[in-house]
Amino acid sequence: MAQKATIYKADINLANMDLGVYLDQSLTIAQHPSETLQRMMLRIVAWAMHGNEQLNFTKGLCDEDEPELWQVNYSDEIELWIDLGLPDEKRLKKASVRAQHAVLFAYGENAAAQWWSQQQTTAQKYNNLTIYMVSDATMAALADLATRTMQLQFSISDGEIWLSCGEQSVLLEISTLQESK
Repeated sequence: MAQKATIYKADINLANMDLGVYLDQSLTIAQHPSETLQRMMLRIVAWAMHGNEQLNFTKGLCDEDEPELWQVNYSDEIELWIDLGLPDEKRLKKASVRAQHAVLFAYGENAAAQWWSQQQTTAQKYNNLTIYMVSDATMAALADLATRTMQLQFSISDGEIWLSCGEQSVLLEISTLQESK
């Protein structure tokens, strides 16, 4: 019998001074049976960094044709495509061609550094592609914050991202490898 997804609930308070976005949002997140807590929490961080009411979680790991999150307009055009991990050249191209803006959150510092050295030339072909590198320390801190029901506060200012949950506050170490043009 196949394992079922684990459901998490997050009440998000987002203050993104860099984008002028202030939201209170309740999210329901399904953790795929093969997904780590770190990766699931990174999906929430990705939502917060680009947060708006039209940005939605997709089937993600269950559907290769969809990213982890996307924003689709009323004409069914993909405005924003957000993926996680270390995709191959074909996936980078797919995201960049199908969406107005594509974003990738790379993680796993050692593997990601090697991946970046192999994919950097390819990635630079896509002017609408932004790539972030998430530190191992940040990934570990995200997993420590995960509970089935969460109250998360994101404060984003001058490129710094603070995440608070209860008594804990964490400065997320996310660097930019490539900025869209």
